[in-house]
Amino acid sequence: MSTGVTISSISDYAILGCGSVGYAVAEELVEQGKDVSIIDRDDSRVESLRDQDLDAKTADIRDAEIADLVADRDVVLILASNVESNKRAVGHIRESGADQFIVARASDPVSGDELSELGADIVINPSSVIAESALRALESGELEYNAGKLADLVEETATRLAIITQDSPDPDSIASAAALQAIATHLGVESDIIYLGDVGHQENRAFVNLLGIDLVQWDEVEDHSVYDTVALVDHATSGEMELPVDIVIDHHETETEEGVEPEFVDIRPNMSSTSTIMTKYIQEFDMNVSEEVATALLYGIRAETLDFKRDTTPADLTAAAYLYPFANHDTLEQVESPSMSPETLDVLAEAITNRDVQGSHLVSNAGFVRDREALTQAASHLLNLEGVTTTAVFGIADETIFLAGRSKDIRINIGKVLADAYGEIGETAGHSTQASAEIPLGIFTGIEISEDTRDTLLELTEEAVKRTLFDAMGVEGSSSESSNGS
Repeated sequence: MSTGVTISSISDYAILGCGSVGYAVAEELVEQGKDVSIIDRDDSRVESLRDQDLDAKTADIRDAEIADLVADRDVVLILASNVESNKRAVGHIRESGADQFIVARASDPVSGDELSELGADIVINPSSVIAESALRALESGELEYNAGKLADLVEETATRLAIITQDSPDPDSIASAAALQAIATHLGVESDIIYLGDVGHQENRAFVNLLGIDLVQWDEVEDHSVYDTVALVDHATSGEMELPVDIVIDHHETETEEGVEPEFVDIRPNMSSTSTIMTKYIQEFDMNVSEEVATALLYGIRAETLDFKRDTTPADLTAAAYLYPFANHDTLEQVESPSMSPETLDVLAEAITNRDVQGSHLVSNAGFVRDREALTQAASHLLNLEGVTTTAVFGIADETIFLAGRSKDIRINIGKVLADAYGEIGETAGHSTQASAEIPLGIFTGIEISEDTRDTLLELTEEAVKRTLFDAMGVEGSSSESSNGS
């Protein structure tokens, strides 16, 4: 509904029904210098309000005359505890043809819908408002408590902190580690960001290089005993490092290794990225966030939520809003548009040529690959093809089938698809929109790799992987011929 009211210029308010809620609102508006007129049917209450120098008059908000009494007001707040009275007031005002901005009090979702249908612009439910306020206060209190506990642990026990990322870390893990390193520095403790595997994907490498984030490969650390405190960010296992874990911070509910009982654990599935959690800690510690850390965290949030298109929560948005003015947006643009390597271009070309499309699902064999991270980029690029909502690109390297999946179909959880298809024979990871799998090659073929068997391996692998994937996706007729445009 268009009310014709410019909110920023509002100065004249009417409050109908002035119980505890109405009185609290009236007091705040008067404090802000607004012109407030109060209407209530209780004579003694109106008299009490007048004794406090408030503009109050006696009238029954259920009567039709209420529309005339508030005709000169820009905003009408109908806040009586009796919802039926509030409905009649909204009805009378709208029936008179008035276009004031109306805020009305409901008691439950049903009465809220009824008030909206009668013409209320905004409907509030006090019990919901109180619950939301209580949860915000609880979250704030928990964060303050956790920040104090984290500070005590780092300051009292750490001389050098090992901050361990995911194997082959993604932007969220790298950014979260950089933020924890900044917090450690703030607390006067030295730290290193450590990873296993490789920093793959050109975008991730550009991310690290442009921001100057110093990552240390575990195998390059000469003396592992220098780390007396270990923190895991964005995952819950130290893997091959076999280190005792003191701190775990993540946004996924995960099971820690058997026998691992970290002293500090903060896992928040209500936030879509670990970068969001670390931003809250930086705010709680009242730190001056550096441009590099702010840029990293903002990119971590954006990458994990697909630029706020996937599973975004209010906490992610408020964290991003806090980081935005401190981040370097030219650097962000460079990170998001890295040049494509010849290897990636070759893999993408192979994946396009060998694509098999069944409905809106695409599966493609990229053949033998040197850079398995190129598979993830190919899967992302192919998702842009018209009519395609789910992609899976696989290739062979090191006697292993590596598979990258992407989906923008809300009906499909690509992480679950890969887990259902390959969880019992290989390793899978991921969530609703992106996932990966690693399957030992021999499980599908039983053939040793040699120059003479390469073509046969590709044929057997392609048939087995495609059939299993399309079946897991629920595609009928998964054995049909490929639609590769040839």
